[in-house]
Amino acid sequence: MKSDHTHPQTRGDTIHWARWYDLLTTAVLLGKERALREMMVEMAAIKPGDTVLDVGCGTGNLTLAAHAQAGEAGEVHGIDAAPEMVEAARSKTGGSETAVDFQVGLIEELPFPDDYFDVVLSSLMIHHLPDDLKRDGFAESRRVLKPDGHLFSIDFEPPTNPLVRHLLAFAFSPGMTEVDVREYVSMMKEAGFKQVETGKTNFRYVSFVRGNKDN
Repeated sequence: MKSDHTHPQTRGDTIHWARWYDLLTTAVLLGKERALREMMVEMAAIKPGDTVLDVGCGTGNLTLAAHAQAGEAGEVHGIDAAPEMVEAARSKTGGSETAVDFQVGLIEELPFPDDYFDVVLSSLMIHHLPDDLKRDGFAESRRVLKPDGHLFSIDFEPPTNPLVRHLLAFAFSPGMTEVDVREYVSMMKEAGFKQVETGKTNFRYVSFVRGNKDN
C-alpha cells in the first residue's frame, strides 16, 4: 500500500482527524451515513462501467459505494487534501486489488487529464472552501468531465436550530452552518456547467446541486 505524507497547500479547511471522522459523521447523521451515500450514488445516476471521481473523499465510504455501482468495468478515484484521510480510505480496501484509487489531491488542482470522468461527486465538502476556490474547484471539475459527464454534489443547508448549528460548527467547521447550496448554482454556471439544478434530498439539512458539462 503506497503512502502519502505531504500536506498540499490549500486555503480550504482540511480535516485531519481521520481516526474519529466516521464515528462523528455517523453521530451527526443519526446513524444514516450509509443511507446517505447510497442515496448519492443513486441520485448521481452512476452506471456500470462509469469512470467516477469523488472529490474530498474523506475516509472513502462514498468512493467505495460508487465503485460498487460502477462495477469491475468501471474506474473510481477518490482524492482528499488530508493524507490521514487517504490512508484511512486505503485501509478499507484491505490491501486487495480494487478499481478504486485513493490519492492526496486538491479540487482546485485536480491531477487528472481533460475529459476523463463520467461523474464527479462531492459530498459535504464544498463549504470548506473560500469562494474563489469554490469557483476554481467547479472549473476543474468541469475540465476533467467528459462532454456528456456531470457533477453531483451535496452539502448542508443552514440549520435553524441553535443547538444543531453549534454542534455542526464545533464538529466540522463554522462554514457548515453558513453554506447555502443555492449559491453554488451561479458559480457552476460561471464555470460553464449547463442545466444546473438544486433541490432538497430526503435528508434534513442536506440539499444537492447537479450540472452537466455540455448537454
